[in-house]
Amino acid sequence: QLQASGGGLVQAGDSLRLSCIASGRTSTSYAMGWFRQAPGKEREFVGTILWSTAMTIYADSVKGRFTISREIAKNTLFLQMNSLKPEDTAVYYCAARVGLLATLPDNYNSWGQGTQVTVSS
Repeated sequence: QLQASGGGLVQAGDSLRLSCIASGRTSTSYAMGWFRQAPGKEREFVGTILWSTAMTIYADSVKGRFTISREIAKNTLFLQMNSLKPEDTAVYYCAARVGLLATLPDNYNSWGQGTQVTVSS
């Protein structure tokens, strides 16, 4: 079970950190990802991290502004978002999958409930 939190209303240029706690049985052989979905749009890949090595992949739209990290002892995933833009406004979801890094939503089989991020101009 995944529980995302940390969303809110911020201004352009501000920072925000999202968290996602994974409860229940976990394994080191999995990857976790962040996706987002704006109204009327498809769910979009943001970034992903391999739990064992912390290897990451980011979408071009957030590269250099967003950073994914994890705290193994607390089974917690983070998304540090800096220099936020209005186009970052969306519901952000955390997801998990057994296996290697993946960028497609269909590759993930566990999802959190989503947290709203709104960036005003």
